[in-house]
Amino acid sequence: MARVLVENLDKVFPPQQRGQDPVHALHQVNFAVEEAEFCCILGHSGCGKTTLLNIMAGFEPVSAGSVRVNGQPVGKPSWQRTMVFQDYALFPWLTVERNIAFGLEIKGVAAAEITRTVQRQVELVGLQGFESRLPHALSGGMRQRVAIARALAVDPEVALFDEPFAALDSQNRALLQDELVRISRATRKTMVLITHSIEEAIKLSDRIIVMTRRPGTVKANIVVDLPRPRDEEDPQVVRLKKELRALIADEREPERTP
Repeated sequence: MARVLVENLDKVFPPQQRGQDPVHALHQVNFAVEEAEFCCILGHSGCGKTTLLNIMAGFEPVSAGSVRVNGQPVGKPSWQRTMVFQDYALFPWLTVERNIAFGLEIKGVAAAEITRTVQRQVELVGLQGFESRLPHALSGGMRQRVAIARALAVDPEVALFDEPFAALDSQNRALLQDELVRISRATRKTMVLITHSIEEAIKLSDRIIVMTRRPGTVKANIVVDLPRPRDEEDPQVVRLKKELRALIADEREPERTP
C-alpha cells in the first residue's frame, strides 16, 4: 500500500463576489507516494501546488476524489501529517527547544520523553548549543531547521513542505537542501515538497510530479533513480533537467495580445 494515495482529486473554490466565476484549481489529480519516498511537486505559480498540499494536510476539503494516508482518508488536520512553511511559522516567544517541543506538549507526551525527543531532533538538524535561543536570534536557515525539527518531533507519517527554502539566499538554500536529503535518509520519513525550481526537484526527489497550468493536473510522474549526491554535470541529471524544462515550458501562460 502506498503511504499517500491521491485519486481523482478535484478542487473548486466558489466565487468570492457576485458575478465572479468559480476557480477550478485542481482537476483529476492522481498519483501515489511510497513509504520513505521523497516526492517533489513541480509547477509554475498558480498551478494548484499549494492547494494540493493544503488538502493533503487537511487544511482544505476536497471537492471530489480523495487523499489517503496509510489507506485512511484525509479529513481534518492530524499529527499524521505535519507541515513546514516558507515563513517558518515559529512562535517568537519560545526558545528553540520549546518550539520543537510544542507539538509533543500538546499531545500530552511525558516530560522525560519530550526532553529525549527534543535532544534527538536538535542533533538531527545540527542546532546543538542553540537550544535556548529565541527565533529572532537565529538566521533564516537556522529558523527553518527548527521548523523541520518541530515537524518531525511528533513522528508523523508524512512531512509536508511548502516551498521551505524560497525565502533563503542561494548559499543557505543549497545547504538546507543537502541537509533535508540527509534527514530524509536518516529518518526514512515520507516527504512531499512543492517547488517551482527544477534544480531543487532533481536534487531532492525520488519522485517528481509535474503539474499543468490551472486547473492543475498531473502532466508527468517521474521516478528519479539517480545516485546521491547528484552532480549537476552528470549526463543523466542534465538529461532529466532538459526533460523537465520542456515539460514546464509547455505550461507557460500564453502571451496576451494588446
